[in-house]
Amino acid sequence: MYKLSGFILKLWGWKLIGHFPPDVPKYIIAIGPHTSNWDFPLGMLIRSATRADVKFVAKDSLFKFPYGFFFRWLNGYPVNRSKSQHFVENVVKLYHDNEKFAIVMSPEGTRKKVEKLKSGFYYIARKAGIPIILSKFDWEHKLVSFSELIYTTENMDEDMKLIMQYFKGVKGKNPEQGLM
Repeated sequence: MYKLSGFILKLWGWKLIGHFPPDVPKYIIAIGPHTSNWDFPLGMLIRSATRADVKFVAKDSLFKFPYGFFFRWLNGYPVNRSKSQHFVENVVKLYHDNEKFAIVMSPEGTRKKVEKLKSGFYYIARKAGIPIILSKFDWEHKLVSFSELIYTTENMDEDMKLIMQYFKGVKGKNPEQGLM
């Protein structure tokens, strides 16, 4: 399947820059900007083409009948966004309970325009002691980029400024819904 996925990405004109670290067993990927439902199939193609063992988190309504089995089969984890469910702690536990574990999530938390990122991905990385990989889906240039490993510091505000800077100016599928 990875060859077929790579072929489809090339056929559609997409290029990948950077890679997943093969020797790092645990990390979290923060992907953005998330402006369209088309980000999901693109992400699935990238995951397949790179042969990355990465799970994803998504809103819990996707995991209900009739599609729930499909999203679980794709290694998804549902998130209830309507109330606090100790999401960060539950994901940190998954990292502690597994020798190898990686998830991807959108720090925007929605496909709508936002002024700032949600911090759940940051707290997961901090509490689990894992690095963050930033990934941008640049629909304008058909580029998917992966950053080097980023480790959280004692200064969350500065870390978040650097993370926002990484995504600055990147146009998603629906640019009017992108960051800033």
